[in-house]
Amino acid sequence: MYKSLFNKRTPLVFKHFSNKGYSLFACLGREVIVSVLSVSTLSHAAASSLSVELEKADSTHEEMTGIVMDDVEVTTSRAPLGIGQAARMVTVLNRSDIQAAPVQSVNDLLKYAVGVDVRQRGPIGAQTDVSMRGGTNEQVTILLNGINICDPQTGHNAFDFPVDISEIERIEILEGPAGRIYGTSSLVGAINIVTRKEKDSSGEVRLEGGSFGYFSAAARGNVRDGRWNNQVSGSYTRSDGYSRSQNGLLNSDYEGSKLFYQGEYDNTNLIVRWHAGLSAKGYGSNTFYSAKYDDQFERTTKFFSAIQTEVTCGGLHIKPALYWNRSEDRFELIRGSEEKVPFNYHRTDVTGINLNSYFDWVLGRTAIGAEFRNEDLVSGNLGEPLSTPKHIHGTNRDYTLGLNRSNISLSIEHNIIYKRLTVSGGLIAIRNTWNEMPFKIYPGIDASYRVGNNIKFYASYNTSLRMPSFTELYYSVGGHKADKYLKPEEMQAIEGGVRYESKGIDCRMSVYYHHGKNMIDWIMDTTAEELEWESVNHTIVNSLGMELSGRLNLSQLMPAQKLFKSLSVAYSYIDQDKDLESNLQSLYALEYLRHKLVGSIDMHLVGKLDMYIAYRFQERTGSFTNTYGYTENYAPYSVWDTKLSWNDTHYNIYVEANNIFDKDYVDYGNVRQPGAWIVGGAIWKF
Repeated sequence: MYKSLFNKRTPLVFKHFSNKGYSLFACLGREVIVSVLSVSTLSHAAASSLSVELEKADSTHEEMTGIVMDDVEVTTSRAPLGIGQAARMVTVLNRSDIQAAPVQSVNDLLKYAVGVDVRQRGPIGAQTDVSMRGGTNEQVTILLNGINICDPQTGHNAFDFPVDISEIERIEILEGPAGRIYGTSSLVGAINIVTRKEKDSSGEVRLEGGSFGYFSAAARGNVRDGRWNNQVSGSYTRSDGYSRSQNGLLNSDYEGSKLFYQGEYDNTNLIVRWHAGLSAKGYGSNTFYSAKYDDQFERTTKFFSAIQTEVTCGGLHIKPALYWNRSEDRFELIRGSEEKVPFNYHRTDVTGINLNSYFDWVLGRTAIGAEFRNEDLVSGNLGEPLSTPKHIHGTNRDYTLGLNRSNISLSIEHNIIYKRLTVSGGLIAIRNTWNEMPFKIYPGIDASYRVGNNIKFYASYNTSLRMPSFTELYYSVGGHKADKYLKPEEMQAIEGGVRYESKGIDCRMSVYYHHGKNMIDWIMDTTAEELEWESVNHTIVNSLGMELSGRLNLSQLMPAQKLFKSLSVAYSYIDQDKDLESNLQSLYALEYLRHKLVGSIDMHLVGKLDMYIAYRFQERTGSFTNTYGYTENYAPYSVWDTKLSWNDTHYNIYVEANNIFDKDYVDYGNVRQPGAWIVGGAIWKF
């Protein structure tokens, strides 16, 4: 059903058009690019935020059969499809969303995606567990420009990437199992962070300051010369912290730096992209891992590098990639007191090579892919004894334990776009050397159908797996007992939904069911004489969920009024049928968000002054052991945030206020979140 690519000609660019079909464009014989208004709201940026008009097809669809419209490509399948073509729904937080929101980190931004659960341990993204649809932080794949940057040691540090939030172009959120797209670890979804790529040489400087000694500075420079583009960015952030230990010392302080370089060579039939980055931070860890110790500390250093290529030969596209990531982690149970409790040291090296390709033919678009990924760990307390110890840099100690495992995956996928119907189906075969796991096959299929100009129905069935992290396999320290014989987690999921979209109105409803097998969690028997957390496989965990969202573009619906730009609201509900025995306490898996409600309003006050107000309500299941040794249930809470910004072509000045009503709440255990937090800043562009 696909037609070969358009001839390389100067495209026609349409910045707006009415609800007419695409038959007009079909007769032009030239590439057509449609530019649309992006959505500056976070609670409902789903699919519509980048390409609203691409799904407005009418009865003239028969005349455009076989024509593939150029659209913003999103990673919902192995073969790239535009967001309007994709059968599976994806949430996209674009550049305008990021600029409008009152946030200081990607972690803060994701709080307002209704299907995402963000459990922060401290501000500024010091450490954040991000999950989706009742899953855990270990079950989500994090990607940087399409490259998997997950740390197999632990998912706690998944968001230690080298890019400042001001350098992000968009964030793609794919909810539900994504095994056939991303392989292992994408059990309940994936988050792809796409960095900015400027069309012209430019520069930018940002300065921020605020509550609790907060200070942040960032700079970016971009040089473009013909087909070559090079960009360097860096940032520094620190905070005194908002809480103190029993000894009166600040124990939620933070200091971190990021450095990132990316380049690109873009020719007609050859595109080469590369990046390298460094993230280093240290932060007071409060009561992150134990309520008995309130002066913990952690330092992480991570290095990322990758090179990606796309070669086009007629209708064949070949996309190889090579990457290497290194993560170093030092944890101090008692800050600065290694003589009392030895520090935990870990280092992981991840090397991967993948080859993806796709081609168009008479029956549609077919994608074939393969990937090899090697994960190597050296540690002071994780893994099996090393034959030769390795020195820990900057110390008088050695790594004495370690583990190495490799993962091989082979995938095939086929996509059909016929009139109003889109179908994407395929499978992935995965083999891991850990415990000599043989090849296992995980299939998936997505379908969507458009009814008229405004309604789209969609449904999917997908499967995936996740290998246990090194921590889950081997962390038997300080009241923890790991199991090195844990089985991989496996997930099956079905989802169905409908989306209504018209001028100024965008609504979506979805229902999903997840069937999880061998789910991994840390469990404590509260009646035992010696309390300890044990890593175990739950037999089965089933989740039934629903998501509703709606957005009104008030600028379109009521153009006469100039005050309100947009209004949005979204709600999610999850119920799991796996209950713990009364004497057992779950650390992660069963502490899910039963209810989540988010809303926002974007306003234009006067001149160049805008105001953004965001609301979030959360009700979490589960409990935790407080500092007095008693079990305490998670309490529901509401938080309000706001941002005032003066937006000029060459500069932006803004003031943000988070938790403006000073709500006392926790996302995880005994880690109290900060109260009212005010930040002011400015950005200069040149």
